[in-house]
Amino acid sequence: MNSALLLEWVIKSVAIIAFLLVGFMYLTLFERRVLARMQVRIGPNRAGPWGLLQPMADGLKLIFKEELIPAKADKLIFVLAPIITVVPALIVLAVLPFGPAVSIGGRLIHLGLADDLNVGALYILAVASIAVYGITLAGWSSNNKYALMGGLRSSAQMVSYELALGLSFLGPILLANSMSMRDIVEAQAGWWFVLVQPIGFVIFLIATVAEVNRAPFDMPEAEQELTAGYHVEYSGMKFALLFMAEYDKMIAVSAIGAALFLGGYWGPFVQQVPWLGPIYLLLKVLAILFLMIWVRATLPRFRYDRLMAFGWKVMLPLALVNVVATAVLVVLFVGG
Repeated sequence: MNSALLLEWVIKSVAIIAFLLVGFMYLTLFERRVLARMQVRIGPNRAGPWGLLQPMADGLKLIFKEELIPAKADKLIFVLAPIITVVPALIVLAVLPFGPAVSIGGRLIHLGLADDLNVGALYILAVASIAVYGITLAGWSSNNKYALMGGLRSSAQMVSYELALGLSFLGPILLANSMSMRDIVEAQAGWWFVLVQPIGFVIFLIATVAEVNRAPFDMPEAEQELTAGYHVEYSGMKFALLFMAEYDKMIAVSAIGAALFLGGYWGPFVQQVPWLGPIYLLLKVLAILFLMIWVRATLPRFRYDRLMAFGWKVMLPLALVNVVATAVLVVLFVGG
């Protein structure tokens, strides 16, 4: 294998993981400050200037916190569950293009790890579906009825909403005539797919909120009912991994949504200045993250039976209709 190519892959992998780890830290601060502004309070402002060191303070607290394992828990699975949960969140962005190809030292470099994979969209769906195992195993291995209930809720919720999520991918795939994420982004150079796929975009947003267990779909945690649900027995760094998985998945699904529907890295003057691409993508990701936080601050938690009914009786039929309508329109107007 070419050593220069291997070095390029290593650098890109480290950069993506570092971006997600730092993004996780400061997304928690961003969320707390936005919620504070919406609820007319101050928010974190003591650790460092403007509270910028608050995530580091929280991290140090969790590092030095005692880690407990229940006496009757399945210890091996109890330890592995947080790892199984966080790994998919760290590798799902491997197929996402972060910008157009740039020339560095006379060599053309793609701003993405494996963004030319011809089944990139399928890879995303496959990797995202693995996360349900970690949460379900975390609930089961704790030997706690509240944790088990949270794990069962999560498995039912994530499997149900994955169907609508997968169908929402089909609109951009049909319009771009490719499952490669780079091809999908490149097809939006002139116009964004959200203009012709508004229903698909809304379905994607709702399904991803359910997938990452965010309010108003935070049934697996449900502090008022399940005393924190699947992670009730976790503390210290194991809890930090579960916490990190949720926020890294938020960043990942926001980046995927921006690539599928909002043109990815495309914006004014990107063709002239390729390094603007990652900046535009970051701004779109922040906009979707802000929307997720806004929803959390606004809507109350769904009742569980209504959550499942909404997924099966509203989201799934609507997604099917959207796919069929898109396919017919593509055949009539693009194929013809």
